[in-house]
Amino acid sequence: MKLPIDILKQYYGFPQFRGVQEKIINKLILDKKHSLVLMPTGGGKSLIYQIPALIFDGGTIVISPLIALMQDQVDALKKRNIPAEFINSTVSKENREKRLQSFVSGKTKLLYVTPERFRKKDFVSEIKKAKISLLAIDEAHCISEWGHDFRPDYSRIGEFRAIIGNPLTVALTATATIEVQKDIVEKLNLRSEEVELFHEGIKRPNLRLEAKDIWGYDDKLAKILDALKTYKGSTIIYFSLIKTLDEFSGYLHANKINHLVYHGKLEPNNRKYVQRKFLQNENQIILATNAFGMGIDKSDIRLIIHAEIPSSIESYYQEIGRAGRDGKDSLCLLLYDQSDLLTQMQFIKWSNPSAEYYARIYNILRTDGDKVASMGVEFIREQMSFKDRSDFRVEAVLSMLDRYGITDGEIEKNNLKLVDILHPNLEDDGRLENKLMNDNKKLLAMVNYFKEENCRRVFISDYFGFPGEKQCGNCDCCS
Repeated sequence: MKLPIDILKQYYGFPQFRGVQEKIINKLILDKKHSLVLMPTGGGKSLIYQIPALIFDGGTIVISPLIALMQDQVDALKKRNIPAEFINSTVSKENREKRLQSFVSGKTKLLYVTPERFRKKDFVSEIKKAKISLLAIDEAHCISEWGHDFRPDYSRIGEFRAIIGNPLTVALTATATIEVQKDIVEKLNLRSEEVELFHEGIKRPNLRLEAKDIWGYDDKLAKILDALKTYKGSTIIYFSLIKTLDEFSGYLHANKINHLVYHGKLEPNNRKYVQRKFLQNENQIILATNAFGMGIDKSDIRLIIHAEIPSSIESYYQEIGRAGRDGKDSLCLLLYDQSDLLTQMQFIKWSNPSAEYYARIYNILRTDGDKVASMGVEFIREQMSFKDRSDFRVEAVLSMLDRYGITDGEIEKNNLKLVDILHPNLEDDGRLENKLMNDNKKLLAMVNYFKEENCRRVFISDYFGFPGEKQCGNCDCCS
């Protein structure tokens, strides 16, 4: 059997592992110990399952939440001559069958899928035939409804493990509070004593953490311009609202500062172009919503600015983790304006509709499906009797109905239809109210981070339960 270090050198060209990578890999290979890995964004989580995948006799299934991200990962593996494939809705039926058979036969070592793939009976019947040595769960915080990006099918991964014979399992994430960690283990149908927990903490001393109190657009623009002058290099400036992003794009153009713009309303080809240009060029500035960043592997990002307060420490921590992966000094600057807090509070309210609201939209889809198909989301808006076009409760409900597998198709393509009854979780007002309260607590933690007077790094470490973090000397509280 080849040693992990030999695989690392042969396929990846690295002379040695980073941090606890080798320790975790050996725990998987030698001790066959289930593992939960908390590692910062850019810390090298993917190697932890990719290298064992090349050592184990059987195949490795990687559950990943984002279609675009898994395609990028598989493309990168193929460039290293590692036999990997992905199966998702973008792949034709013929190619899905070919890729699945290649994995079942043992030719493909790593197969990337979304958890929703386990809804498909033909996939399940075939995957049972495969010899599976390892199940890797990327972005494992999606398992927990108390995490910041809950996906219902992720919460069923314990069932999926049973379908494929309860293989050795590694769950990986950058962001999980102690409560979420416990939920991940429980949802995997494992006991805490069966799972080895690995904490990497922040351990990014090159990242300077700062937060500034500001008043209005002029002050915000001045702080952004000052940071751009101080920290030369690739920059991401995050906004919560596309409207605000567009306004500041105009301000930067007026100051003759070239930049890119990225948000969810751009056409897919335009988004790909912008992302590619950012990755390929040095000293590139991009204004973006949180739709940008997943899978961005760019080592020389010198500056991350949050022009509006994020909704949670989880989101903030994930986004600042994209800075300074080359180990050089980088600034993570949070600009806090009290009015921006009201925007996030409104977002949270709209993202947490009541059980009655879910029931009303479900009944519209049930009784007026043809009208929804022909007139789209505007028909639902009219029936729900609200005029505020920035209120996205309808979109929030449609997204959750899709995530729970209650609907199939897309409203934009006029083929949305009901395929299941309303899930009990979406009829439980008590549960939905707890979720709303939890999201508000996350926002409050973000406010408390801004108000921190001791050490911002220690604050984040305490929030996630990272052990042993001390005052860092590289945040505005400590220096």
